Amino acid sequence: MQDSERTRQTVQNATTSAKPRRVDGRTLRSERTKQLIIEAYLALLRESPEIPTAAQIAMRAGYSVRSVFERFDDLLALSFAAADYTFAEGLTQATIRDLDGTRAERLRAQVDTRAGICERWLPLWRVLLHNQNESELLKVRISRMRDAVWARLALMYRAELGTLPDAERKMVLIALEQLTDFESWGRMRERHGLSVEEARDAWIAAIDRLLPPTPPPETPATD
Repeated sequence: MQDSERTRQTVQNATTSAKPRRVDGRTLRSERTKQLIIEAYLALLRESPEIPTAAQIAMRAGYSVRSVFERFDDLLALSFAAADYTFAEGLTQATIRDLDGTRAERLRAQVDTRAGICERWLPLWRVLLHNQNESELLKVRISRMRDAVWARLALMYRAELGTLPDAERKMVLIALEQLTDFESWGRMRERHGLSVEEARDAWIAAIDRLLPPTPPPETPATD
């Protein structure tokens, strides 16, 4: 069974259950505390390139250090939870727009979405890469994120990529993936001092050059 089908059935089973589960108030509070700790961790990462300490995270979240470690075994486990949180949010942010639009519309839509994700989650991405050799599960999370980027590029530019032989199509996709990587965004913003809009425009221009010409629309057959 495909993953998408399993996911669909899981959601369907959950939503059609005859008797909803009662959720204990203490459990809800604990989950809310975990979310606030994750959000505090992410906020601190965006403010400084240094990985925050447990004390800093606890202070930002408004809890004790003990509360942090009651919910996460260590800071690596917290980074895993933050990765899952951001991946889920990233999927929400990455809503497909202008899929059937013009070349310019699709370029703008794809770059706007990708730039927003990179601007928000670059600090966490660097932490995940730094810790990737600590856990196979973390490597899986990183791979899932990269797979999602690849699939979106293939979908948004399918008209242009569809004109290429398979081997050349793959090479162009590899180049597009590298071009729109987190670190590419970080270099534009930090090393070269580009504004968000300037960095977006740079990506659009570069992608436009990499892509083959857009094929003309098919004309309806006439009798």
